[in-house]
Amino acid sequence: MVGKQIRLERIMNRNSGRTIIVPMDHGITLGPIPGLTDMSRAIEGAVNGGANAIIMHKGMVKAGHRGRGKDVGLIVHLSASTSLSPDPHDKVPVCTVEEAIRLGADAVSIHVNLGAPTDSRMLGLLGAVAKECRDWGMPLLAMMYTRGAAIADQFEVGHVKHAARVGAELGADIVKVNYTGSVESFREVIAGCPVPVVIAGGEKMETDGELLTMVRESLAAGSCGVSIGRNVFQHIDPIAIIKAIDLLVHENREIAEAENFLKQAKGKDE
Repeated sequence: MVGKQIRLERIMNRNSGRTIIVPMDHGITLGPIPGLTDMSRAIEGAVNGGANAIIMHKGMVKAGHRGRGKDVGLIVHLSASTSLSPDPHDKVPVCTVEEAIRLGADAVSIHVNLGAPTDSRMLGLLGAVAKECRDWGMPLLAMMYTRGAAIADQFEVGHVKHAARVGAELGADIVKVNYTGSVESFREVIAGCPVPVVIAGGEKMETDGELLTMVRESLAAGSCGVSIGRNVFQHIDPIAIIKAIDLLVHENREIAEAENFLKQAKGKDE
């Protein structure tokens, strides 16, 4: 579809075919956590760092997702739950594709937790949203996780490649999954998923080196980029860490070069 392709190019780098997405949808799940208390500032950091797109809930779009003088793709998130809920893994619809279009979205996203008690309902929602997205020419990012009482390890390659495949099978244009911990195991995920895959950032990491290594390895395995939230907007220098990730994702640089860039950026601030 021409419309969908045009919109995909607004959230991906045309030259590299990859993307750096910064999700900022945590406010519903966790409240105004550090890094997202001031949404305008968080958005501006992502934009100035060079992110290709950000993910937001509909009520936060008015915070000014386009930044000041620069553009960034807008992905409106369609499902949610809170940490206060009896089942935080139960993601329910909170926005529609049509609402997202009226807000100016370039794409929409939806979250599914396979293994949760209500995963069948979440799968039904994903299928229905995928149809709406086809009707409207709207790109769909499916955040596919395996979480629940029967899931001992959500990073296990068997679980992750199954989750990625489910997202593709039900019509997602891009699938977001956990990184499995090694290039070899993540290649299995990529091999079984016929649509582009991005990795989740997960919990805040101890060091920049850990983050950059995960990014570089996922790219070596065949991912099309990253969707990293807390490790970006909670970073001491969000702009610098995005630029360091950009060196890996869009310029195919090595980890040492990205780490050296961060050291130089830190030196300028001191």
